[in-house]
Amino acid sequence: MTEKKIKGQSTKGKVRKFAIGDLAVYPAHGVGEITAIETRVVNGEEHDFYIMKVLENGMVIMIPTWNVDSVGLRDIIDEKDIPKIYAVMQDRDSGSGDNQTWNRRYREYMDKIKTGSLFDVAEVFRDLFILKITKDLSFGERKLYDTAQVLLVKELSTAKKVDEKTVLKEIESLFDAESA
Repeated sequence: MTEKKIKGQSTKGKVRKFAIGDLAVYPAHGVGEITAIETRVVNGEEHDFYIMKVLENGMVIMIPTWNVDSVGLRDIIDEKDIPKIYAVMQDRDSGSGDNQTWNRRYREYMDKIKTGSLFDVAEVFRDLFILKITKDLSFGERKLYDTAQVLLVKELSTAKKVDEKTVLKEIESLFDAESA
């Protein structure tokens, strides 16, 4: 049993440890709080799990403690990195343009959101924000746009310790300055 746990752990570096009460980000679901650390028997073996409650919708996720790296559970972005996120949204040159079909864009954007990187989420939000100015988004793209916005705003507001409306205004002002 111990041997399997060791095999499951990342040998590259130390596995990130979270404590009860810590805030963390789960890819595609957003910011959540570690509410418990429980031991459960799975396939006859004991495993430890983080129990995380997503702040946005109350969903509860069980994450094996030894599998944190592979599922992408990470700390909230550092406040000093927030200007880099804003820079991604202001970078209009690297956006994937409108030269693809909506379903190809959708798959590409979904893959970016699933990485769990706030930088990737910011790219998706930027591209869809710009695209919606020039044409109607498909139903799937509108959902992705909303998802990206929720993920972005929740994590940035948590990192900055300000309310979500303030962050949303800041983000929208990044685009207002460009279109003015």
